[in-house]
Amino acid sequence: CLNELDYVCVEESLLKAIKADDQFIEAYQMLAQLCYEQGRMEEAISYYAQTLEIDPEGNPEGYRLLAGLKLMSGDYAGALELAEQYLAFPPEKVKSKSKGASIRESCLFALEAMKNPVPFKPENLGPEVNSEYSEYWPALSVDEQMLMFTVMLPLPNQTGEEPLKLHEDFFYSTQGESGWEPRKNAGVPLNTSDNEGAQSLTADGRTLWFTACNRRSGQGMCDLYYSTWEGDKWSSPKNAGSPINSRYSEKHPSISADGRTLYFTSNRPGGLGSYDIWMSERTQDSWSDPVNLGDSVNTPDLEQSPFIHPDQQSLYFSSTGWPGMGQGDLFLTRLIRESGWTIPENLGYPINTHDDDIGLSLNARGDRAYFASNRGEGTDTDLYSFEMPVELRPVPVSYMTGRVHDSRNMRGIKAVLQLIDLDTEEAVMELESQAGEGDFLLSLPTDRDYALNVSADGYLFYSDHFTFTGLHTQTKPFRRDVPLEKVRVGSVVVLQNIFYATGSYQLEPASRVELKRVYDFLQLNPAVGVEISGHTDNTGTPELNQSLSEQRAQSVVDYLVNKGIETGRLKAAGYGETKAVADNELEEGRAQNRRTELKILAIDE
Repeated sequence: CLNELDYVCVEESLLKAIKADDQFIEAYQMLAQLCYEQGRMEEAISYYAQTLEIDPEGNPEGYRLLAGLKLMSGDYAGALELAEQYLAFPPEKVKSKSKGASIRESCLFALEAMKNPVPFKPENLGPEVNSEYSEYWPALSVDEQMLMFTVMLPLPNQTGEEPLKLHEDFFYSTQGESGWEPRKNAGVPLNTSDNEGAQSLTADGRTLWFTACNRRSGQGMCDLYYSTWEGDKWSSPKNAGSPINSRYSEKHPSISADGRTLYFTSNRPGGLGSYDIWMSERTQDSWSDPVNLGDSVNTPDLEQSPFIHPDQQSLYFSSTGWPGMGQGDLFLTRLIRESGWTIPENLGYPINTHDDDIGLSLNARGDRAYFASNRGEGTDTDLYSFEMPVELRPVPVSYMTGRVHDSRNMRGIKAVLQLIDLDTEEAVMELESQAGEGDFLLSLPTDRDYALNVSADGYLFYSDHFTFTGLHTQTKPFRRDVPLEKVRVGSVVVLQNIFYATGSYQLEPASRVELKRVYDFLQLNPAVGVEISGHTDNTGTPELNQSLSEQRAQSVVDYLVNKGIETGRLKAAGYGETKAVADNELEEGRAQNRRTELKILAIDE
């Protein structure tokens, strides 16, 4: 054959060789490999089996290769028997005992998993989303109102070519009263005559990350790009650049809900296998050097299609290296603050099968998953959804909406919003409100206590705390509008996240986040002088309340002075119960009256 890629010619030549010599073991091996590469699994298995019949003792690697093929075809009992035979050979006669042991482990897992199937009832998303072409890589906005996906469809203006030339484009569908609306092409500039796919959306649906290969603007074979929603259209995609992209391949981005942590797959140096999962974090106007997730997630084989849930601790991904059902299974690992990523958990049968399973995503509540499959009629893939088994769900996440605005003229403000878990004192979410409008959408794990900090250039910062419970829907969202006061003499902000023990002026540890916010504000505004004032409700005597309010204000001033703020810029004042802002007859009112305030006294020219 003049061309080794002329499979028909190569196959004919090998068959002729076997006809001439039916003991020609190398010809059977080459035929098996050729059939495998063309997806003809049964024929590949048959040819490899022939090699073992010809020479059962002199070809130990044949047992491992055939066991692998049977595993990928779902013949777990047959694969297990062959793996056991391979492992029975003396160590010096085999090349990869570890791979044989891995096949054996997967077979044992698969046989047990089939005895204990997980609940699984996939539902086709219907003709408004699916078509006669292949749909895959579903990405859902956190409010579940938009679904974006990739479609493999023919290039336009083809006239009878066989086979038709195909390429990938982005489509989307929005949620209507009775389900998904008819899908729409995302159009230019997102879609081009090249391939775009494997996309991921931020929680608010306003930033899209995706994979594109072999572009002139690329740094390697495949690169990561991003686009933002501006007005009523997507911006021209930009290459993410270094250090995210390299001269190798970067694929399958998954962006965290707040857009500050990016997970992706790459074959760059420093990994454990052919492709590993990496992570990079946003640092002001750039991204950190990517970090490999390590051997608690990655293996010497293939890891891909990461999906980080909006809870920011549950990572779903596909792997061929962990024990599974065949070619590639879906797994779940959880990020534990003290110890890192947990050992991946296989999602089980029949979510996973002997076919290659990739591209899973979940809604914010974590009870419904979306994926692509060709389990229907034909060979093209459709999008499906199913109820995720309870034990495989992430932490339930709901969302909060609101608007940041000027307290006097109500104009929207672009501001930085930060959510802090008061139990851990760690920032769990940080993002910007929309420029010009001030709108924002946050996704949050439920049943927790949060501090909300909001800041914008030229304005006093805003702070609040609240308990976030339950699951909030598009029709009944948890809403919190944020008024900001301009930095001017007389402006006042309530320090909602300053906490004291009952009847005491000792600052609680949970106050550290707010105290840092005050310190940062004073550092950024060195010309500003402020009053820190303490206020109480009417519980107790006026004299005790006056003294307590003075002591509490002084505690905050002392903290700031110890951090380096000049004494002359700070004044401590106590007003006891004399400046109530709510009814002391009600507990809710008394809680509002117990407060610490910051007031701007002077701005030096």
